[in-house]
Amino acid sequence: SNNHIVNSINNSKINVCRDRCHSQVTKDSSPASTSNLQQTSTQPHLDLSDAPKIFTFCDRTSSLTTLKQWILHENTRLIAINGIIGIGKTAIAAQLVEQIKHEFDFVIWRSLATSPHLSILQTSIIQSFRRGGAPVPAPNADGVSAPEEGATTGGLPLLEYLQKYRCLLILDDVQMVNSSGQLAGNYQPGYEDYGTLFRQVGELSHNSCLVLLSWEKPREIAVLEGKNQPVRSLQLNGLGAVAGEILREKGLAEDEKWSELIEQYRGNPLWLKIVATMIQDLFNGSLAEFLSDDTLFLGDLEFLLHQPFNRLSESEKQVMSWLASETAAVSISKVPENMQLSRSQLLKVMQSLGRHSLIEKIQEGDRT
Repeated sequence: SNNHIVNSINNSKINVCRDRCHSQVTKDSSPASTSNLQQTSTQPHLDLSDAPKIFTFCDRTSSLTTLKQWILHENTRLIAINGIIGIGKTAIAAQLVEQIKHEFDFVIWRSLATSPHLSILQTSIIQSFRRGGAPVPAPNADGVSAPEEGATTGGLPLLEYLQKYRCLLILDDVQMVNSSGQLAGNYQPGYEDYGTLFRQVGELSHNSCLVLLSWEKPREIAVLEGKNQPVRSLQLNGLGAVAGEILREKGLAEDEKWSELIEQYRGNPLWLKIVATMIQDLFNGSLAEFLSDDTLFLGDLEFLLHQPFNRLSESEKQVMSWLASETAAVSISKVPENMQLSRSQLLKVMQSLGRHSLIEKIQEGDRT
């Protein structure tokens, strides 16, 4: 199932790369804590049970610096880190947590891979606050903790905690609460309250930060983000030459040909791991032999790419098939004669595919 695949990726054991590769372990927090939250900067309550235990982090110093600037110096309340499967969203978020965790009362990580309803997620997170010593309001008839009288949280008790304490909350696999077969940004029926949560986190005054990791940019982010706004998004792209560390780890020689392989697979860390393993298995590690064929080998990568592709609408699949048949980038002004989409429909689909992290935009002069 999709959920199993996502969990397998998130729980894979990988190394940490800077200028050189090394391993780093993220330890689970103890579920029991009796702290009184009096030493915020030195003793945060960590609940990283859903976070990866060992992760790969190839040098993304610039992106990390940007994220820390937004959170620590610009009081950004809502951040989306977007990118195609395997690009390293979970890895950069894990490294971010390691570097800034002591700036918060609470650091909580949750995965939405199993598509939990918001009420279930809220209960789980509030239980973590309770284990960290935060007083919990009395539950209502539904068993969900209710906000204190006078709180303006729109009926979402989690928001009260984000206002009362300085919390870094990471939600991974956010795309799993969105609908399949529709344009980007539409929630599954019964999951629309996630949109309410994201919007209010961005609009209400507080010192917490919610970080969303997703293949798809949430619609609320697209509407609210701005340079002078407390809502931002970071699109993760390929690694470039630094991805050579992955190929070195996989034992591929012929480093003069690494750049060609990295370009073919867009510098995607997971994709390069998969392809490097295939080169070892089928070509005895010969990169030259592998690259001598014009065919783009996918191997196990094809199975992974079916996940985001199968979530698309029929019109998006139609446009993706057209783009895949082209040998070079196409102008946004070009519409194939045999495609049953109007100009406005095509633009809407292109925007959605961009939010799905499935197409790249290239500027050439005055053309896109």
